[in-house]
Amino acid sequence: MRTKTLLLTAALGAVSLTSSVAQQVFSVNAVGFVNVVVPAGFSMIANPLNAPTNTVPVLFAGVPDGTTIYKFDGTSYSLNTLDLGEWGLPTQTLVPGEGAFIRNPGTAPFTVTFVGEVMQGSLSNPLPANFSIKSSQVPQAGAVATLLGFPAADGDTIYQFVAAQQAYVIHTLDLGEWSGGEPNIAVGESFFSKKVAAGNWTRTFSVNQ
Repeated sequence: MRTKTLLLTAALGAVSLTSSVAQQVFSVNAVGFVNVVVPAGFSMIANPLNAPTNTVPVLFAGVPDGTTIYKFDGTSYSLNTLDLGEWGLPTQTLVPGEGAFIRNPGTAPFTVTFVGEVMQGSLSNPLPANFSIKSSQVPQAGAVATLLGFPAADGDTIYQFVAAQQAYVIHTLDLGEWSGGEPNIAVGESFFSKKVAAGNWTRTFSVNQ
């Protein structure tokens, strides 16, 4: 999955995030869009902007028939497939900070455009013990703990799915060091978090910082 980043600036201009290597770019306004390229097969996706309506049919309007969203609730997946223009779970949501697998049934990539506001202020993303799928609540890319503020503790593991390989890269924090290096998370990308103990991913964020 790729994102592209481009800044459209004006005194009250919108932010446009459309980049192949997700980078932090903001305007003075907190409204914008993010283009996320979804490759063929499975990838992990996130909604990086708070839309007026964060339901799957609105967020993923225009995707090909057969596209499936897989949301994980801690024990099992709910499968939401677009079939003949209708989603199986039309009220399912994907809000900033959550994540899901997406399956592109075709052989060519397609683009999902997320439109909404950058979340700002004091943000909190609950992290249960054991497995969950999570993402940054703001459209910012970088090292998951160092830059994005993920509260990693010794024994915690992040499973980052690589679409090109259809496999995970596993990063475990051990004595303050990440195996394989600290994971870098792209805008619009989610990942599996395996926490030793429950906690909260908190940060204070402003587009002007």
